[in-house]
Amino acid sequence: MAGPSTYEPKSGIERWMDSRLPLIRLGYDSMVDYPTPRNLNYWWTFGGILTLCLVIQIVTGVVLGMHYVAHVDMAFDSVQRIRRDVNYGWLIQYIHANGASMFFLAVYLHIFRGLYYGSYKPPREVIWILGVVILLLMMATAFMGYVLPWGQMSFWGAVVITNFFTAIPLVGDAITTLLWGGFSVGNPTLNRFYSLHYLLPFVIFGVVALHIWALHVPGNNNPAGLSVKSRADTVPFHPYYTVKDGFAIILFLILFSVFVFYLPDALGHADNYIPADPLKTPEHIVPEWYFLPFYAILRSIPNKLMGVLAMFGSIGVLVALPWLDTSKVRSMRYRPTARWCFIIFVIACLALGYAGAHNPEGINLWMGRAATLYYFVYFLLLLPILGLVEKPKPRPASIADSVKSHGEPAATPAE
Repeated sequence: MAGPSTYEPKSGIERWMDSRLPLIRLGYDSMVDYPTPRNLNYWWTFGGILTLCLVIQIVTGVVLGMHYVAHVDMAFDSVQRIRRDVNYGWLIQYIHANGASMFFLAVYLHIFRGLYYGSYKPPREVIWILGVVILLLMMATAFMGYVLPWGQMSFWGAVVITNFFTAIPLVGDAITTLLWGGFSVGNPTLNRFYSLHYLLPFVIFGVVALHIWALHVPGNNNPAGLSVKSRADTVPFHPYYTVKDGFAIILFLILFSVFVFYLPDALGHADNYIPADPLKTPEHIVPEWYFLPFYAILRSIPNKLMGVLAMFGSIGVLVALPWLDTSKVRSMRYRPTARWCFIIFVIACLALGYAGAHNPEGINLWMGRAATLYYFVYFLLLLPILGLVEKPKPRPASIADSVKSHGEPAATPAE
């Protein structure tokens, strides 16, 4: 996609470096002269936003790790000390805590964009699968990080989630004991989770590097779902998309700042300001908002093992999606029936989030079950069938024609 390098060293130091370790050439070809489809809209800015979120989480996490004490008798107090006694500790802790929510908000929007515009279709299957791996690593990291403050919701959330593994036949009890480091959630559990929570972000960073590397082989998808055919279909990444991504990042940081400075605890749970008490169970055990849809899927099925399988299966179908969707057309812009099914799918995901936040009874239980059913029907039945029978709308011949026909505000280089 990128083609031959156009970088030319301009100084002796650059030429010396380029002949031994061409990092400058790599950066130039990847971030400056990289040919990018000229019709990308603002939904494509979330890749840069997610990279920023990951860096923020790693930097703030390393600083918090300098002051945190991973011991059941001191973990809760160490978090309070960070907020009160460490210079700007309150700011770092609030950025890290709310940064997790902002990270998941951006990644879910990134995933929905990929689903709508068919970014999982050939030749981008590996990019998509690596993205799902990143999502799984994020979920594991966020869960372990939520346990570290050792409040009531942290402790009992760890008890509930780790107990799910006991439903796995034959090896479930052994896995649970390994996670606990004993026969119940305690100090060994906290130490394990702290170590893994510190390690996994760097693993995520490595997979993100692979994700970007895989992206640079076939190049970006685009709203029209068309392949690049000539230089007329592309513009250099810089300055056209660096400016666009920069503007989107500024808007995102404004939203981020609103939560950090004005609503720092709005996305958390009040019970986590109560020290963990193994003898007192909270009235309602609720995970963080970004886990609620998966929690609703788990609770919608009365059988424990089937619920756990459905919860993990909801991620598994994403891995198989490039082969489940049989349509030859990438973008749902030209697939009207599939577009309506996708809109209902988004509504179902929101309904799962709502059902997961409330007790599984009455209308909330049936809402969760209906949304769970549609979630799997969408991936396993609707997309395969629509790919075979749906007649797509006429498409432009090229990306440049798409810009003209849809009036997209594309960047246009000087001729």
